[in-house]
Amino acid sequence: MRTAFYPGSFDPMTNGHVDVLDQALALCDALVIGIGVHPGKTPLFTFDERSSMIDHVVRSEFSGRAASVRVVSFEGLVVEAAREAGASLLVRGLRDGTDLDYEMQMAGMNRAMAPDVTTVFVPAYAESRHITATLVRQIAKMGGDVSSFVPGVVQKALAARTS
Repeated sequence: MRTAFYPGSFDPMTNGHVDVLDQALALCDALVIGIGVHPGKTPLFTFDERSSMIDHVVRSEFSGRAASVRVVSFEGLVVEAAREAGASLLVRGLRDGTDLDYEMQMAGMNRAMAPDVTTVFVPAYAESRHITATLVRQIAKMGGDVSSFVPGVVQKALAARTS
C-alpha cells in the first residue's frame, strides 16, 4: 500500500489545496494530510477547526476516497512527520517558478535526510494558481468576497471569524 503525506498549514484550506489533494489521491492508496503546528505562530484557525474543515471537504468532494484520507498534526521536520505517518511519498504543490526553485531545494534536503521518502510535485491547476492562504485571509479580513478561492465550508468559517 502506497501512502502519501501532504503537509501544509491549511490556514485556511483553499481551492488550490483541493486541487493538490485531488492529484495526490491519484498517486496513492492512502493520504495523510499533515497540518503543521508551529508554537511561535498564531493561526487564524485552530488545528481542530482546520482538521474539521478538511474532513468536511474530503467527505463532500472525494466521498469515494474519504476513508483513505486522515488528518494529523505535526511539529518539526516534514520528512520525520511523513515517516511517522508511514508515507513513502511527500506531495508538494507548485504554483509557479518561484515555488519550484524553493521546493527543489527542500526536496534535495529532504532526500538527504530521508532517502526513503520521495518528493512528488503536482502543478496547480490554472484556475487556482494565483490562490494563497495568506491572500485569502487578508481579503476576508478586509470584508472581501473569497467565495471563488475557498470551499463553501471555509468561506462560512472565514465569514464567522472575520466579521
